Amino acid sequence: MGSRGGGTSDTPFLRNYRLGKTLGHGAFGKVKIAVHLLTDNKVAIKILNRQKMRNLGMEEKLRREIRICRLFVHPHVIRLYEMIETPTDIYVVMEYGKSGELFDYIMEKRRLQEDEARHIFQQIVAGVEYCHRNRVVHRDLKPENVLLDARGNVKIADFGLSNIMRDGHFLKTSCGSPNYAAPEVVSGKLYAGPEVDVWSCGVILYALLCGKLPFEDENIPNLFKKIKCGIYTLPSHLSPGARDLIPRMLVVDPMMRTTIADIRQHQWFKIHLPRYLAVPLPDSMQLLKKLDEEILQQVIRMGFDRDQLLESLQKRVQDDATVAYYLLYDNHLLASGSYLGAEFQESMDGYSPRLFPNLDQQPSAGNGTSQEASLRHSFSKEKKWLVGLQSPANTREIMNQVLGTLHELNVRWKKVGHYNMKCLWCRCHGLDHLKSMASNHVNNYQFISNATAMSTHLQPQTAVKFEMQLYKTQENRYLLDLQRISGPQFLFLDFCAVFIMQLTAPQ
Repeated sequence: MGSRGGGTSDTPFLRNYRLGKTLGHGAFGKVKIAVHLLTDNKVAIKILNRQKMRNLGMEEKLRREIRICRLFVHPHVIRLYEMIETPTDIYVVMEYGKSGELFDYIMEKRRLQEDEARHIFQQIVAGVEYCHRNRVVHRDLKPENVLLDARGNVKIADFGLSNIMRDGHFLKTSCGSPNYAAPEVVSGKLYAGPEVDVWSCGVILYALLCGKLPFEDENIPNLFKKIKCGIYTLPSHLSPGARDLIPRMLVVDPMMRTTIADIRQHQWFKIHLPRYLAVPLPDSMQLLKKLDEEILQQVIRMGFDRDQLLESLQKRVQDDATVAYYLLYDNHLLASGSYLGAEFQESMDGYSPRLFPNLDQQPSAGNGTSQEASLRHSFSKEKKWLVGLQSPANTREIMNQVLGTLHELNVRWKKVGHYNMKCLWCRCHGLDHLKSMASNHVNNYQFISNATAMSTHLQPQTAVKFEMQLYKTQENRYLLDLQRISGPQFLFLDFCAVFIMQLTAPQ
């Protein structure tokens, strides 16, 4: 490693930082402002006590947050620069939100004028959309977790309760702040992820425009009852557009709730929408690979070796040189306005849906190249291929047809949620019998749970257990997803082929 310039810190582990005043306290430690001595840029440093986190089982959650945030590059998502571990503490160096929490800003203003509220909401939605595109659901969106920088721009922060969305897997943890939590979360039901963030965005928009929360009650059971029933009132001062958008987001049934894509197309949302938010953003890894020669020279003048710096940047290694580079890079973009300007003006052909291929592995100096090689720009504005069965019908009609088909194929099922079932199919009649049925029409059945419990005594080589979930992909379009739980893989694929043939057979 090259030599370093700058001064020293009172804390030897933070030799590149000069700590300042405390910005806040939390259950596990505190947050301090600091100056990065090599670049003279301000940062915020979380100082977390390892023993306190270990006692409450939170250390692994922090590491998950680190692994998620270290790859985020978006103007409205907080930037994480490095993590420093000591025997007693963990120091997390992050972007500094100079103007503080959105919560304090709302309290100061009482309620925001509609244009200002829309401007902030547009940035929140853009940041949330970026997280979802990279398969991350925040799960704790609230004004306290939205920071404002020196220019008043949004920085979504605190990913401690976030999680990764995986195909066919559902989340069930009841987490986040009760006032902002979706009905399915407070009810302890399964949820895919994006829909709970949409609900929280709806609560935030209500708070921005009304200066209060839509669901409030000192008694938690009463609060949960209001949330589950969707009981709230809209003040008369709201514009027709806002009065139309908020109820679309605060729909109790997650399948009927609007989506981020729908919000983007809403007329109220599109008013004065900045151009950089109206087009898809560049993929994070592609953005980071575009090295700035002027900033490279600044880092080299600090005493770092050019070849080693380039190698570290290519492999996404965290060291003194790369931290200095990214701090200078972000500060340059913010100062020049290009972070929110020309850099994001052009519409990109696609983005990476799998930004975190090795999320469950600890990042190392050697896996950066393989991570980049695994990224695929496979999504475009007009997708040519879609995974799963898509239908424009309503949910009841779809589920009637699905359950009718399952009945025809002698599948037993157990209802987990309104649109989620665990199923069991036994190869008791042979595949030839199934294939002969595939050309038959399916009768209409009422959407009710199969009364027969799933059997557990069947031979594993002749039975397949799988989970079935209906997703909402866009307005009035739904996707049916099947995922094997246990049983032979090829037997499951054979069943899926017959199921699709039977389900899509002309009625």
